Amino acid sequence: MPKLSDNAMKNAVAQKDGSFDGHFYYGVITTGVFCSPSCSTKAANPENLRFFLDIESAMQAGYRPCKRCNPAGQDERTQQLIDVARYIETHAEDKMTLTQLGNIAGVSPSRLQRSFKDMFGVSPKHYQDAVRMRKFKRSLKEGERVTDAIYSSGYGSISRVYGEATRNIGMTPKAYRAGGKGEIIHYACRETALGFMIMAATDKGVCSVQFGDDKDSLLTLLGDEFPEARLVLSAAQDAPELDSWMLALDQHMSQGAPRPDVPLDIRGTAFQIKVWQFLLSIKEGDVMSYGEVAAHIDNPKAVRAVGTACGKNPVGILIPCHRVLRSDGSLGGYRWGLERKRTLLDMERARR
Repeated sequence: MPKLSDNAMKNAVAQKDGSFDGHFYYGVITTGVFCSPSCSTKAANPENLRFFLDIESAMQAGYRPCKRCNPAGQDERTQQLIDVARYIETHAEDKMTLTQLGNIAGVSPSRLQRSFKDMFGVSPKHYQDAVRMRKFKRSLKEGERVTDAIYSSGYGSISRVYGEATRNIGMTPKAYRAGGKGEIIHYACRETALGFMIMAATDKGVCSVQFGDDKDSLLTLLGDEFPEARLVLSAAQDAPELDSWMLALDQHMSQGAPRPDVPLDIRGTAFQIKVWQFLLSIKEGDVMSYGEVAAHIDNPKAVRAVGTACGKNPVGILIPCHRVLRSDGSLGGYRWGLERKRTLLDMERARR
């Protein structure tokens, strides 16, 4: 069958056309479920559909198989792993071990870890993290207070809700080159100690934090970064977590509150991701040179590439690239202006 367009796949889903089964699958972003085109479930809003050419891609994107049409098949191994995933979903707030999950599937802990990751693209622990985050966001949108939503989602403390998703901060370069196609990105602007700030987020986490002199120029920058995405001005009822993250970051800058470890959804090369992950380890008030960063990531000759990675950082302050200087102690560069870099460093030194 020739390559299918989105419209052709939407029509096949609308008509529940079984002749397309096995040629593609569709996920429903509001339920987190993926189905075969002929699935008899109630039709979803076309805007909420995402299409995949194979089962693995759907699972790695975080969708679980539909119980009604069983797109993943009925073989025993597949069903065992689906049972584990559904157990995690219904007990996301509980502590669980690989031994416990292995018993559900009837396999050893190590085999469960390998098989689960092969099928879903993530470990059982990361799958649980993602379920918790979805529940947290849903609780906020349903009107729960932030603290209540944190504990009802199983995080156990306020600090953990912001830290869970930062373990995997990188998305593929291919996704970035697509210009955010298919993404809905909520954004908001706020005046801060560093001037106007824009923060933007997908349903996975913060994808952009930038600073500038006015809102219009910041919105232009966001549009240039994600030309194919649908940009939506944030309203509290639509993206309450974004408003909370903006407030937390502003309080960090202006009042010295801890830097919020919010979930990130950012794109970069493998090298850039490696640099950004290391930058998260540089403590407030400390600085390092570009050369020192290169040495710490086991690539001492990549000093210039480290500088480029810092300059490509899409989330100012959340990834503290401002803490990296030239070897002679001078400021070097900064994507949002040297004056802002100097101000940040002065504020952090004063708080030590």
